[in-house]
Amino acid sequence: MLKVQEIREIIKLINQSDIEEFVYEHEGSKIELKKRSAAQALPNPPVNPQVQPVLVQQAPIQPAVETPVSAPVKVEDSQPAIEATDHLYKITSPMVGTYYQSSSPDNPAYVEVGSEVKQDTVVCIVEAMKLFNEIEAEIEGEIVEVLVKNGQLVEYGQPLFLVKPR
Repeated sequence: MLKVQEIREIIKLINQSDIEEFVYEHEGSKIELKKRSAAQALPNPPVNPQVQPVLVQQAPIQPAVETPVSAPVKVEDSQPAIEATDHLYKITSPMVGTYYQSSSPDNPAYVEVGSEVKQDTVVCIVEAMKLFNEIEAEIEGEIVEVLVKNGQLVEYGQPLFLVKPR
């Protein structure tokens, strides 16, 4: 049977897709998910809906506060601060899933801070729905920060690494 987190991930993926219905059967267990259309969301939609005016008060608009561009970003206590102006590249997660730094707990991490990477270098694995997806660097450079921990859940587009391009 699927874990609750796995079911939540499936629901997120279905909500983000055009899939209207999803059925999963395994060892006598069955999960069936269906999207509700707008007409199904209301059991008895009103024939002549009445619009009630609502008074909305607006708060005064505050000007945006600008932060200096050259503010240092802290990497680790033992590492020097990285300036935001260093033009670092973010390697992001292409999907929702679980981040793993190596192919198994016994193996060393694919990359660490200071590792040199090429475009086709595997930097980590993101597991989604029992599929292990190797994530490649897609840029040549040096890993300057690992932004997630091993076993952590990651979202689509979440930065995983900062790379100083060569």
